[in-house]
Amino acid sequence: MTGRALWLVGFRPFFALACLAGAILPLWWALVYTGAVPPAPTFVAAPLQWHAHEMFYGFGWAALGGFLLTASKNWSGVRGWHGGALIFLVAAWILDRLAMSFGADWPSALFWLASTLFQTAIVAMLLWTLVHQRVRGMRSDNYFFWIILPLFLPAKIFIVQGDYYILGWSMTLALFRVAFLIMLERTQVQFMRFAFQVDILRNQRLDLAIKWVAVVLVFSQLFPAALTGTLEFVLALLLLARFAYWYPLKALSRLDIGIMYLGYLAIVAQLVIDGIGQFVDLAWVGSVAVHVFTVGVMGLILPAMIMRIAKGHTGREVVFATADKVVLWIMMTGFTARVVAPQFHPAGYTIWLHLAATCWFLAFGLLAWRYLPFLIAPRADGKEH
Repeated sequence: MTGRALWLVGFRPFFALACLAGAILPLWWALVYTGAVPPAPTFVAAPLQWHAHEMFYGFGWAALGGFLLTASKNWSGVRGWHGGALIFLVAAWILDRLAMSFGADWPSALFWLASTLFQTAIVAMLLWTLVHQRVRGMRSDNYFFWIILPLFLPAKIFIVQGDYYILGWSMTLALFRVAFLIMLERTQVQFMRFAFQVDILRNQRLDLAIKWVAVVLVFSQLFPAALTGTLEFVLALLLLARFAYWYPLKALSRLDIGIMYLGYLAIVAQLVIDGIGQFVDLAWVGSVAVHVFTVGVMGLILPAMIMRIAKGHTGREVVFATADKVVLWIMMTGFTARVVAPQFHPAGYTIWLHLAATCWFLAFGLLAWRYLPFLIAPRADGKEH
């Protein structure tokens, strides 16, 4: 029955929330940043901290949570969380948004309960799903999730705490980077095999080296700058070496596949830019590096993943229609406006910021319009879930 289908699999409600957050949060921030709308006095943190928190833990975790709730059940061969468990998680996600935006005057205990309930619950539920695979002794690198998922909670708390804000967003970005690297490793093998009948390089030693260096960089704020920069350059080189054997020219010939490769290259670019900043004191490096990741990695990869999963897991053919491609082109325009254009015309920064936010609003609004009907309806192929 339409409506009940929303609670059958994790991607359904959380991809809907990701579309809404992706459309609203960047536009709201642009209006606050430029003074068109005053920051709410009920924000529990400074506006910049609120923005960083909401993009990572509002938008980012809605999309990542939907992906992991769906993928983990496939990796472990179990039914996966559904029904009341998903309703609880969605309510906890909404409560977190309310706490961050309106909880300044709430009692401390109530605020921290409201702002940590979702993160605590979804990590516990994901690990409970993954434990089935560990118990059966299947070969897998899912142990990386046992390392990174619990670390999201302290990283989230640090963002809200003024004295630890930089540590918080640095950890959070690095944790998302590990998650994206694992996601890309697993999905691109299938995508390239299906689209071009080729097998991309999967060398166990190289793949493990990439993931372990990425995990170490989660704690980069605790290292000397020279060590952090060196590790970032090493990871960037390892990623580029692997990229050369992933048939990039073939992949970039198709937008639906190439967008994932552009996101991969954005990871490399973020590492290089931040690595330079560890050796040279340049004021612009920090902001550019962060936005190369949030707009270039998250902003390019996640819409494409939402499209693929929302179609494939609702029993539809995974073909990117014209409207889907328009969404991706809009997001690439948003990346250009937010990251590239200000470097050439910094005087127009406010205009570029508004343009980028508008791109997100249009792209995720179109994504919601197209895919919400899929998410709330039963599978097209008649299967239950």
